[in-house]
Amino acid sequence: MHHTFLYEPGRWTMSGMFWSADGAGMAVEGSTEISHGQHCWMLAGRMRVLATPPAEFVNIYTIEIPGRDALASKWSSENSSLGKLHGVFTLVGSSILSLYRSEQGGYLGTEHLHQMTPDQYVADGVILMDDRRLSSWRVTLTR
Repeated sequence: MHHTFLYEPGRWTMSGMFWSADGAGMAVEGSTEISHGQHCWMLAGRMRVLATPPAEFVNIYTIEIPGRDALASKWSSENSSLGKLHGVFTLVGSSILSLYRSEQGGYLGTEHLHQMTPDQYVADGVILMDDRRLSSWRVTLTR
């Protein structure tokens, strides 16, 4: 399986749904740009929750270039709401899984990106604080 998200530079648009801790669903839109540098890959993403008032989440990921184990890559991120995050992307067939935790502790989460076509992924994710679900989302990423 050849993955295009993360593994090829590009710009992806996003649309879908976001659910808050109380289960209220709201539409989201946004974009993600992936670039490949000599020493690392970068992912810059922005998700706008179309609530009243709107909320926006911005993430900048630094991703280690896959080495010997091309199936897994460590990453770190500065999240505008959660602070410094550390995680790993790993490939499982037609999916990219991301597992992560906050540097300060307490926050952890996961995201599952399933490749529908080379130009489209569906991503499901959740963020937890201790044992409580803070938010979840399902978005479609299109290149």
